[in-house]
Amino acid sequence: MTPILIIHIAAGGIGIATGAAALAVRKGEPAHRALGTLFCVAMLIMAALGVMLAAMLSEGTLLPKNATIVVGVFTLDLVASAWMTVRRKPGDVGAFEAFGCLVALGAAIVLLTFGLRAPYDSAPAHRHASPAPYFVFAALAAFTAALDLNMILQCGVVGAQRIARHLWRMCLALFFATSFFFLGQQKVMPAALHGSPILLALGLAPLAAMVFWLARVGRPTRSKADAMRIATSPSST
Repeated sequence: MTPILIIHIAAGGIGIATGAAALAVRKGEPAHRALGTLFCVAMLIMAALGVMLAAMLSEGTLLPKNATIVVGVFTLDLVASAWMTVRRKPGDVGAFEAFGCLVALGAAIVLLTFGLRAPYDSAPAHRHASPAPYFVFAALAAFTAALDLNMILQCGVVGAQRIARHLWRMCLALFFATSFFFLGQQKVMPAALHGSPILLALGLAPLAAMVFWLARVGRPTRSKADAMRIATSPSST
């Protein structure tokens, strides 16, 4: 394995481990902030190197290399915008968010184009591949761009909206990591686990965690003091 691939795998493993731990600990506390910071750094490294590897190496497992590059860039946008959400003051918005909106919109358009062209792709590696993954990732990118635009138009987010924006973007980025590893790289798993529901559960776990925490954030019975503590924390990554 090349050094880039080793670092990519290591960063992905650290990202998955710290992301899971950050979801498990109390939000806004020092442990959560420390784990969240490690998660952000690891995911940024993993995604950046993943883009490089996709450009250099052969076709990916879940998606062809060009689509993998786009998803990698989209993952960088998700992590960076989630981190910036809790670094900015509540209600603040700027050029960074506008650029992120354009990145997500561009990813949606490119992935949708790939999906529409997939049935006509003559490459042997893609001939029998389903276009569904293209459309799934395109829909996620379009949804992200729409929320970015809405946030820009309303001049930022505050309170529970700010927490939710940070939360779902981190969880979605974590889902990309777990799905590509546990579902897209089953060839490196023990043969007994190939196609196992255990790997499916591990791959989808961040989505379940996202739904759980978003429901908690939106609960009207949530402690006002607790919500304000998390929402106003300058580094509650």
